[in-house]
Amino acid sequence: MDGNGITVFPSPATSLVVLLLGAGGREHALAYKLAQSARVSKILVCPGNGGTALMGGKVSNVDIPWGGKAGYDGVVSWARDQSVDLVVPGPEQPLVDGVEGLFRKAGIPVFGPTPAAALLEGSKSLSKSFMARHSIPTAHFRSFTSGQYAEAASYVQSNPFPSGRCVIKASGLAAGKGVLIPTSTDEALEALKSVMLDKEFGDAGDEVVVEEYLTGPEISVLAFSDGYTIVPLPAAQDHKRIGEGDTGPNTGGMGAYAPAPVATPEVMERVIKESLEPTIRGMRKDGFPFVGMLFTGFMLTADGPKVLEYNVRFGDPETQALMLLLDDKTDLAEVMLACVERRLDSVELGYREGYAVSVVLASGGYPGKYPKGVPMTINPSMPQGVHVFHAGTAVKGDQGVTDGGRVLAVCAAASTLRQAVDLAYQGVTGVEFEGKTFRRDIAYRALAAESESSASGASKQQPAGLTYAAAGVSVDAGNALVDAIKPVVKATRRPGADSVIGGFGGAFDLAVAGFRDPILVSGTDGVGTKLRVALTYGKHSTVGIDLVAMSVNDLIVQGAEPLYFLDYYACSKLDVAVAADVITGIAEGCLDAGCALIGGETAEMPGMYHADDYDLAGFAVGAVERHLLLPRPDITAGDVLLALPASGPHSNGFSLIRKIVTLANLSLDSPAPWDKSPAVTVGDSLLTPTKIYIKQLLPGIRQGLFKGMSHITGGGFTENIPRIFDPSGGLGVKLDLASYDLPAIWRWMMQAGNVEPVELARTFNCGVGMIIVVGKEQAEAALKSLRDNGEKEAFVIGEVVAKPGVEYVNMDRWN
Repeated sequence: MDGNGITVFPSPATSLVVLLLGAGGREHALAYKLAQSARVSKILVCPGNGGTALMGGKVSNVDIPWGGKAGYDGVVSWARDQSVDLVVPGPEQPLVDGVEGLFRKAGIPVFGPTPAAALLEGSKSLSKSFMARHSIPTAHFRSFTSGQYAEAASYVQSNPFPSGRCVIKASGLAAGKGVLIPTSTDEALEALKSVMLDKEFGDAGDEVVVEEYLTGPEISVLAFSDGYTIVPLPAAQDHKRIGEGDTGPNTGGMGAYAPAPVATPEVMERVIKESLEPTIRGMRKDGFPFVGMLFTGFMLTADGPKVLEYNVRFGDPETQALMLLLDDKTDLAEVMLACVERRLDSVELGYREGYAVSVVLASGGYPGKYPKGVPMTINPSMPQGVHVFHAGTAVKGDQGVTDGGRVLAVCAAASTLRQAVDLAYQGVTGVEFEGKTFRRDIAYRALAAESESSASGASKQQPAGLTYAAAGVSVDAGNALVDAIKPVVKATRRPGADSVIGGFGGAFDLAVAGFRDPILVSGTDGVGTKLRVALTYGKHSTVGIDLVAMSVNDLIVQGAEPLYFLDYYACSKLDVAVAADVITGIAEGCLDAGCALIGGETAEMPGMYHADDYDLAGFAVGAVERHLLLPRPDITAGDVLLALPASGPHSNGFSLIRKIVTLANLSLDSPAPWDKSPAVTVGDSLLTPTKIYIKQLLPGIRQGLFKGMSHITGGGFTENIPRIFDPSGGLGVKLDLASYDLPAIWRWMMQAGNVEPVELARTFNCGVGMIIVVGKEQAEAALKSLRDNGEKEAFVIGEVVAKPGVEYVNMDRWN
């Protein structure tokens, strides 16, 4: 009753205790939004991460074991003791394990589906059959059990789909990695074998789905459901691959943005009417009403949106961006309770105008092996609108450290997508930890399409007279490229340079950089015919690193610290996405070298280049204090030669490499015969970027440990090492080729191309990228300096002798 004695409904509880299961960036973002609810008094994150540990206020971490061997009885009993009012599972595993039913029996509601409904994600075979039964658009498919390998292989060989390609999916949960996309029948058979016989994904491969390969843009649609009503959030697009331009291995997700421009109102109408609503009706009709978050992946094909897969929880990193789009009036706890209480139609979701972007920062080595416990710093004064959500982090003492593959998600919201992307990357520069890995092209496809659309719209409004664009040169595309690369260029700032591009020239202040009596050293280079490999293979994210490496490695051999870099990119028609990939690689190389990218030239020249071809040139300037200039005049016979390993062929000799590969009947998509892993293709191996040696060498140079150096490029040992010496000095070197193992790629090149060892030594780097001359008495100190600064595999390869040229010892070992 109210104060007047009139009977009224009871007021909603305003002291809700929410238990949030999980430890990722998704959970941090959910805790951030749940904490804004006036109805919530406490949010317990189990186990949480470094970010949720530092939130304070309503949010705290709890360490109660759950899942796996620990099961769920302990956390259920603990939740009952803590008077938990709502459980929100973050990852999919507890939902598939049946955690909803266990908490429900204890009288605690769960925002998530029942164990049976969770099979929409737990079994791809089941979900595909469900879609077929309820006429939900999806790719054609067939499912096979582990005992039907021969039948599955025969089906693949029959080429059952019009595109000639198929997708192989492990039916069970495989941590987001159970989908294989072969490009040929042979690759499809190999994929089938790896899943069904080799058990690459364990029990997840007990059932396999072979489905039609679809093409088109992908979108992710996260939608709240109470079993009757379904309400989607703005559609997002994520970036699964580790590398720019969607290259490299799959990850859990390297970034996302929403709303996705390709998800037009017309597209979303079809998504809802043809897929989402039939899914909710179908689940209810089958006896398993779906309650919780339905996260559906769609391919926007020429025939309309088709479902790729269902997930039964919030997506990561989509959630981090989407939480920023929910307006202040939207109470996430109230929405979740409305779903659980089957009254979703009683609440409203409101959204902010504009866009949100998330950029994931990962550990070095991810998605492979990576270190943990790496100290990190986060600028406490991030730009307004930037939010940092923790994922794989922990707090040790007063220090935040990495504790997983995906470490953080830097997110931002703004009125335009361009502004949101730029703001997010400003935030990225405020986070530092060793090995920080991130993609510099989040939302690049949408930004490129936006630029092309703007250019197209503008051209339609022009009068019929001739324009620069009519001649084949797009000023708008050039401006779009500048906008796209500004964040990554800005990240290369260093003392002395501002790294602001778009002006007439770049300036550098030597005094601010700390030089007293400097000599300037300059160098220029290109990437040679390695560019042809990149163009043919369609991977452009590494040649920019090569471009920087070739110039700055030439500077360091004279003792010069690289200060700044300029690039020249020439093409017939500017492809903004490709050019952004290349220049992002250039910026990455500059970051590795410690130099600023202060400018460049993008030349769009119709008719000068064929089709999509482009060319690159780089220009680097460095400085060295006069007394440290190399080579020194005191090099003498008996001095020791140290060698630093190369990362691969670097950027020289590719005309011969390409010829050998062609003679061996290999394509760039073939498995690299010299690599132990069949997953490494010829293209990926050859496009391994040139190693940059700056950070390893500068400390030794400043200590006066090195007398001279040679960058081993085209011409190999034979042509490059003699460049150290004064021609009139009568000095040369003796190299002991038994001092190291010739890398497998060069042994293969010798055999496949019938290349003689002496020809190998005067053409390629042969596994060594840098030769250093040191005094015999300083050899140990020099090796220690190199190893302390990251060059763990430096070794002694020979000595200086009183005879010009290069003498090879033990060359027969190469045979």
